[in-house]
Order: sequence, then C-alpha cells, then structure tokens
Amino acid sequence: MVKLIGVVKADSGVLRELGRSIGRLTGLHACALSHLCRSPGNPSPAWKALRARLAADLGHELVVVYRNQRSTEQIAASDGREPCVLIDDGSGRLSMIADWNDLDLAAGDVAKFEQILRSKLLMY
Repeated sequence: MVKLIGVVKADSGVLRELGRSIGRLTGLHACALSHLCRSPGNPSPAWKALRARLAADLGHELVVVYRNQRSTEQIAASDGREPCVLIDDGSGRLSMIADWNDLDLAAGDVAKFEQILRSKLLMY
C-alpha cells in the first residue's frame, strides 16, 4: 500500500490550533494544506471523503502530520519545504509528490487538490 503523508506548515498544540482557526477565518494562516484539510486532528468532511476515495480507488492511504510530529525520514524529505505531500511506496523511501505550489493551486478546494494529486500519482 502506498502512503501519502501531508506535512502541515505548523506545529501541533491546542493553543496553536486555536490560532490557526482564527488565522484561517481572517486569511492570515499561510498553510495551504491546512486550508484543505482543516487540521490533522479534525479533518473536514470533504477531506475525509477524499481519503476514502483514494483508499477505495487506488489503495492509497492519506495521512496528515504537523511539522513537529514527523519521523526522521519525513523530516529529511520535507524540512524547510512545508507544506507538502510525501509519498512512501512501501520500500522505505520517501519523495515529495506535491509541493507548496501544488497546494496553493488548489486554493482551498479539495476537489481541485484531488485532481492535482491524481495527476501527480499518474506520473509517479
């Protein structure tokens, strides 16, 4: 099974989540992945549906982690380039499949992000 790992450009924490929520409402929170999924701990219904479609259609798992929750391998593959989406093909190698430009192009629209991600997966 292929695992897709979204890395949010933020650290976890209750107060930080409250600040991000306010930032999203005011347009001051700059993480395009967070705009798409809402938060790793509280994903939006559209994000949950996307995860279900990727699992059903492609057998891919999609998870999202905060910067301070990454493994050593995830840090090596993404440090300083968040937000992004990494791909782990099961062999222990991680590569970036979607960068901040791809996430910005989605403009907070999960359907657009899904199109971008599926096109990247076709080329992978």
